[in-house]
Amino acid sequence: MKKILELILCILHPLAVVLIWINLLFRHDIGFLAKLTWAIAVIVPLVPFVYVLTGNDFI
Repeated sequence: MKKILELILCILHPLAVVLIWINLLFRHDIGFLAKLTWAIAVIVPLVPFVYVLTGNDFI
């Protein structure tokens, strides 16, 4: 259910981007370069779907 909600939120791209950026700030399991890469890549409208479908959560 959570994944479905996240995929629906991906349609609202600006909201999804902000939520992913907040999530990246608090993640300790990935390095700085990976965080920076996700933070920049997520600006592209298709990337939030990829972020969620690869197992990452932003809610």
